[in-house]
Amino acid sequence: MRFLIGEKDALHYIDPSELLRPEVTFAKKNLSHFRDYTEDKDDPLKERVKQTYKLMHTHQTVDFVNEKTQKWCQFNHFKATIKEALLRLNDLVDESDPDVDIPNIVHAFQTAERIRKDYPDLEWFHLTGLIHDVGKVLVFFNEPQWAVVGDTFVVGCDWSENIVYRHSSFVDNKDGKDPRYNTKYGVYEPNCGLDNLKLSWGHDEYLYRVLVHNKSTLPQEALRIIRYHSFYPWHSSGDYQHLMKEGDEETKKWILSFNKYDLYTKSAEVPDIEKLWPYYESLIDKYIPGVLEW
Repeated sequence: MRFLIGEKDALHYIDPSELLRPEVTFAKKNLSHFRDYTEDKDDPLKERVKQTYKLMHTHQTVDFVNEKTQKWCQFNHFKATIKEALLRLNDLVDESDPDVDIPNIVHAFQTAERIRKDYPDLEWFHLTGLIHDVGKVLVFFNEPQWAVVGDTFVVGCDWSENIVYRHSSFVDNKDGKDPRYNTKYGVYEPNCGLDNLKLSWGHDEYLYRVLVHNKSTLPQEALRIIRYHSFYPWHSSGDYQHLMKEGDEETKKWILSFNKYDLYTKSAEVPDIEKLWPYYESLIDKYIPGVLEW
């Protein structure tokens, strides 16, 4: 598969020092209040999040990931434009998200518009912000949310320490008792690299595969942001370093840059989506045109 990367100047690359700077002055609440996974049985939102992760960490095994990859990567389930898929997110509230309880399409535009404000010339980055969660459309095709949303993690080796609810929610996952999968390296070789890891199945991997299959001309950086943006134990906690190889740190820089917009723009403020559609439709037509196979 050939990706249209473009010349460096044409992509307006962000300076690496800028990527690593945790500039989150646009956050609508105290930073310590984001991604709060403390348990509180009297808080319905926290209980919903906890139960979603419990189901995910019980059922996301090597066999399960292989099954879902085989099923969904035939791309013969439905056909839709990116806009049509995005519009479905108007009916989706992410059950794994402790920060907001609003339709996912609002979050999509919040993320995209803040990126657009800070990097007005980086149009592919704007579009990445808009579509990064479109893989959640799987929920509308009989996939439970625990198989679609939430943080991802590596299957096929021991679970890292910084996975959400690590020590309480994996007790019934059969891979923890399988000697092929419950060691530090499991089925992997040292420094095999990010792209050779099998992550828990979800919207990240699905949308990445859909874009590649449909020959999107988004740059490689965008595709990798989409594929790994939920891999928090790696990009935000520093886990799995023994499996990384040269080049993976550059991917992490891009994801950390994106992450501050994905995470800290979440609020109850709703952008004027109808007014914004013409701009984003022009980007869709440029990078991901027409009806896609899903």
